[in-house]
Amino acid sequence: MASTFFHDGSRELQDRFDTRRLADRLEDRIVADVLNDEQRAFVERLDCFFLATADADGRPDCSYKGGDPGFLRAVDERTLAFPNYDGNGMYRSLGNVLVNPAVGLLLVDFEHGSRMRINGDASLHEDDPMRDAWPEAQLVVRVAVREVFPNCPRYLHRRTLVESSAFVPRAGCDTPVPDWKRSSLARDVLPAGDPAAGAPR
Repeated sequence: MASTFFHDGSRELQDRFDTRRLADRLEDRIVADVLNDEQRAFVERLDCFFLATADADGRPDCSYKGGDPGFLRAVDERTLAFPNYDGNGMYRSLGNVLVNPAVGLLLVDFEHGSRMRINGDASLHEDDPMRDAWPEAQLVVRVAVREVFPNCPRYLHRRTLVESSAFVPRAGCDTPVPDWKRSSLARDVLPAGDPAAGAPR
């Protein structure tokens, strides 16, 4: 049966560097369409991940998503969910999702030296029942898992957490206003109701 995991470009390079057999073995042994229990635990212990999206013309974009550990949830073996918090208002990643739902997530545990990749289809939900689990979430992004596989960690640089971001929304705490929103760059074009609009300069 022909692989749907690799396309002609992948195959061209695999043949050029004689890695087709290895690639086929890895696809057969480590690529799955569901998250196992160990992978679900890995997902939920991280405090950040990288989200790759593309617009309707295939032009890519990549963004960093961060929160407290557990902000990325494995809802079940085939579904991930995470909140969209207030950002810079450009909505490049989520705008892409509206016109092209295909996404890729790169999950890296820098402290323990492991990583995982998840590909799937994303959708946006303002009335998602999980939204209340994340203070100040604008909406919930759900990802239907298509492919999940571990990724070789040999080039990972080991890092340790110095400090969690004070800007992550948390229950019972006032979220600080970022200085850039109070600057001349943004303060006169903020959306209605933005906390930065009334914040002292």
